[in-house]
Amino acid sequence: MIRIAIQSKGRLSEESLALMREAGIVIDEQKRKFLARSANFPVEVLYLRDDDIPAVVADGSADLGIVGYNEVAETGADVEIVRKMGFGSCRISLAIPKAQEYNGPSFFEGKSIATSYPNILSKWLAENKVNAEIRKIMGSVEIAPAAGIADAIFDIVSSGGTLVSNGLKEVETLLWSEAVLVAGHNLSDEKKAILDTMLFRIDAIKESRGMKYILMNIPSDKIEEAVKILPAMRSPTVMPLAAEGWCSLHSVVLESELWDKIERLKGIGAEGILVLTLDKVIG
Repeated sequence: MIRIAIQSKGRLSEESLALMREAGIVIDEQKRKFLARSANFPVEVLYLRDDDIPAVVADGSADLGIVGYNEVAETGADVEIVRKMGFGSCRISLAIPKAQEYNGPSFFEGKSIATSYPNILSKWLAENKVNAEIRKIMGSVEIAPAAGIADAIFDIVSSGGTLVSNGLKEVETLLWSEAVLVAGHNLSDEKKAILDTMLFRIDAIKESRGMKYILMNIPSDKIEEAVKILPAMRSPTVMPLAAEGWCSLHSVVLESELWDKIERLKGIGAEGILVLTLDKVIG
């Protein structure tokens, strides 16, 4: 049995649980408790505040955790980052009232900055030899300048809409973050084996994202050209059709490259092109 800590509520919690469901790990979410066990996989889920997760994994109370990298950086917890999860992307930035002119880090000299991330901020201030007052605030940091609590803020930014609505502008990005899977350093062999199984499933899910399965009919004498267009994971699948001089070609392509490749394939005579969504890619 392995224990994984995830955020008790919020976007990272929902996306973490969705990933586990996609990996075939069933957790009863209807009766969400502090600790829940999977019915079909040797894992139990510990629901915590996001800022508690790195320390709990570091001290061994949980074996794994899914948490924003920003929390790992802020706490400085001694954990191993096993995987970047591909969701929960954001940045942590300094922002000031939009009417003020920004002239670089020296702008903050002698000013006060409200933040929930004092450790990351203090390191940046020291590196830039800036003497500023850090005011730690948990939640609603963006209202601090308007409320007269601080001159500027250092906080999470996703779209930037919250900053604009509070009359602020982003001037320095100190950290880029996304959800990461972290582990402690003292996993037993049994727990490492369970982790490996989880990673196999997670990697298969991540590999399939942004990929499309494409199949088409193509003249047999154009197969070599088509293979150059569709390199696939190893090589495309080619099968002869009943109609003489024609083959069926199957491959996997990046969704971002799909239309360009379709146009090139049609240009060499491909017909009946079908595009399907991939569920999993098993390496």
